[in-house]
Amino acid sequence: MADEQQYDYDVLVIGAGPGGYVAAIRAAQLGLRTACAESRETLGGTCLNVGCIPSKAMLHASELYDHAANGAMAKLGIKTQVELDLETMHGQRRDAVKQLTGGIEYLFKKNKVTWLKGRAAFQDAHSVSVGDQRVTARNIVIATGSSVTALPGVTIDQQVVVDSTGALELPRVPEHMVVIGGGVIGLELGSVWRRLGAKVTCVEFLDQILPGFDGDIRKESNKIFKKQGIEFRLSTKVTNVAVEGGKAVLTLEPAQGGEATTLEADCVLVSIGRRPNTDGLNLEAAGLATNQRGQVEIDHDFRTKVDGIWAIGDVVPGPMLAHKAEDEGIAVAENIAGQHGIVNHDVIPSVVYTWPEIAGVGLTEEVARERGEVKVGKFPMMANSRAKTNHEPDGFVKVIADAKTDRVLGVWCIATVGGTMIAQAAQAMEFGATSEDIAYTCHAHPTHSEAIKEAAMAVTGKPIHI
Repeated sequence: MADEQQYDYDVLVIGAGPGGYVAAIRAAQLGLRTACAESRETLGGTCLNVGCIPSKAMLHASELYDHAANGAMAKLGIKTQVELDLETMHGQRRDAVKQLTGGIEYLFKKNKVTWLKGRAAFQDAHSVSVGDQRVTARNIVIATGSSVTALPGVTIDQQVVVDSTGALELPRVPEHMVVIGGGVIGLELGSVWRRLGAKVTCVEFLDQILPGFDGDIRKESNKIFKKQGIEFRLSTKVTNVAVEGGKAVLTLEPAQGGEATTLEADCVLVSIGRRPNTDGLNLEAAGLATNQRGQVEIDHDFRTKVDGIWAIGDVVPGPMLAHKAEDEGIAVAENIAGQHGIVNHDVIPSVVYTWPEIAGVGLTEEVARERGEVKVGKFPMMANSRAKTNHEPDGFVKVIADAKTDRVLGVWCIATVGGTMIAQAAQAMEFGATSEDIAYTCHAHPTHSEAIKEAAMAVTGKPIHI
């Protein structure tokens, strides 16, 4: 192996998404000569540019519009005359993205991270081509993220048939949007356009929405979305999408087989998942290959099988979540620097940013029961005083604990601020909390988070307010 001084960098990170840019900044903070290769014109990856951040900007704006247009504010004594200015709504979204991506560029300069602009490909285990230059590094971190999974035989034209990126940029509200896929992204973006006036139909191959979430949460979420006006076609597969004259005709078949039907829409959102980005990396030149799911395999410390090459985020096994990638970015940089970077993959929260929000961390009740005896406590948000004053009665909190040790195994909730509430549960679980620990922790009144306390009390059958 070449002497350490002959390398251009101590660490080269490929990809500047939430995992990659965090890894680069942390490595630089630890005194390592660091570069980050990114082919986009702005930093931040899918999350900041066309994912988490712009979708939240549209979700928030559409919630406010919905409250004003559909009577929720009138119930509070606030009478309004509402008009939708979609271009301004898009403008505030773009501005949020511009500020945050620019913020990362500032952080790179502040921490002396070199941004190598261009698409990276391995030449060998320690050298990479980026555009027309060749750079070497003692350690290379693959943080290339993921892309939208295509539906076989369906062409995404970003006009009538769109993916999540196209769904953020629609120039007008569709009359009828069909969302293919009942997962997080489809439900979030479907909610945006339903609030702004579109009829929304969600087609899901499975018999219930939100795969991977707790069973009670999935059923209750379905009821809430139906009440909001989203129509569901469950246990249904899309076999064809034909586009003509600005309209789409979808061919639907029962998942278990049966007679086909058709459905017409003026916008189709394909949202059936994401796949790791490894195309064009030339992994073979570095001695690497992907597994059957297209992922790069790693050990507990994020090392690949090739010495000096590491991988994090959506490109490795595990949930494709920005916050998981960020934590892995910090951990991998610390491991490269000879420290002990660890991510507890058993405590990674998941959130659906709809209204109300849907969140969970740890095991579902179904998985927990497969592993042993459990105790479960539930508390409805309609019995929570802050939710009552805010006219936010939908949802509940559910705490799952080991029957013998009382250790919390999972927490799931549907609440307007569920994404924020779940942080308490994650932190408690990180410290090995019991349901009693949460139940006897004083919570401020009146807050939505009191529902977590009451659900924890319900584990042993002693909630106060139900």
